[in-house]
Amino acid sequence: MRRVRVKFANLDVEFTDRDRAIRQVIEWGERSTIRPVVIFGPEGCGKSAFLKQAAAILRELGYDAIYVDVAHMDFIAHTDVTDVVKRLIDAMSEASGVAQLKLAILAIDVVRELLERWGKGRVAVLVDEAFQAIGIDKASLYVKNLLNLIEYPPRSYERIVAIATTSEGLSRREIGRHRWGRLMMMWNMPRESFRQLYEALPGEKPPFEDVWRLTGGNPSALAMLYENNWRWDDAVRAFLEQRGLMFTIRSLTPTERAWLEEAVGDPDTLFDRERMDLLSKLVGMNLMIEVMGRYDYLWVDEPPPENNLELGIGKYIAWQTPIHREAVKRVLGEVG
Repeated sequence: MRRVRVKFANLDVEFTDRDRAIRQVIEWGERSTIRPVVIFGPEGCGKSAFLKQAAAILRELGYDAIYVDVAHMDFIAHTDVTDVVKRLIDAMSEASGVAQLKLAILAIDVVRELLERWGKGRVAVLVDEAFQAIGIDKASLYVKNLLNLIEYPPRSYERIVAIATTSEGLSRREIGRHRWGRLMMMWNMPRESFRQLYEALPGEKPPFEDVWRLTGGNPSALAMLYENNWRWDDAVRAFLEQRGLMFTIRSLTPTERAWLEEAVGDPDTLFDRERMDLLSKLVGMNLMIEVMGRYDYLWVDEPPPENNLELGIGKYIAWQTPIHREAVKRVLGEVG
């Protein structure tokens, strides 16, 4: 299968490894998705790159594949129907917030048209980060609309693939309240896949093992380190200032701050009834994430180890990356 080229740290790099995830896409392409697949995982773990690669694979399998990145106002239309491309371009000309909502809705509408008006037999819709634009409370309804496309199409078809991704941790609970979608998880990159990305960066750089320990295999964290000339302290400071962590942590009670200090050492300490409100707040801020069971059918690619406290990964809860954990640790030390 052709490997697409994606933007990473202002470089054009080839989609890296994730062979198991690619086999998963081929399987979906050969069988269709019975329900929409909803993939969640840490911010910057590579979901967007994966969807772009998936769209290219599905095109090679004979699909008209529409990929939209709602958050970044981007799309790829693997189709010969020029009217579809024009409608997507027109949607992006709207004011920012309106355009994002319109693009999320249009992704489903144009695939429906490919079936009904243009008689396409194999169609795919791949939607990246739509739930923030439409509202977390409407995430399950959006998934239901994707399911309706599969179950109640405007005309008969051969195969349909529908995939959506999200970094919004709370959307998992909203979607999980119904059985309209199949929830799966994607983690940061496996070590050897991540090494290929690390080696693609030019110039002098720290040893790979140090970079792996600092980023946990997260491509976005790697780009942040590279952007800050490999200065770990600068990368962490930039992250905590961007997230407004000082305000958030100062707003916690002394008891909550003590719980948070424990979670810096072991994230699973928050997996406790008394501490669930704090956990929900951290998940909502995309600092931590609830980890699904390590069963193959729940994961798009390789799951993380069940317990790796060096990288901030517990059995049930994990810091999205070591940078997230270090930023919180640093603010706790300053707040006292």
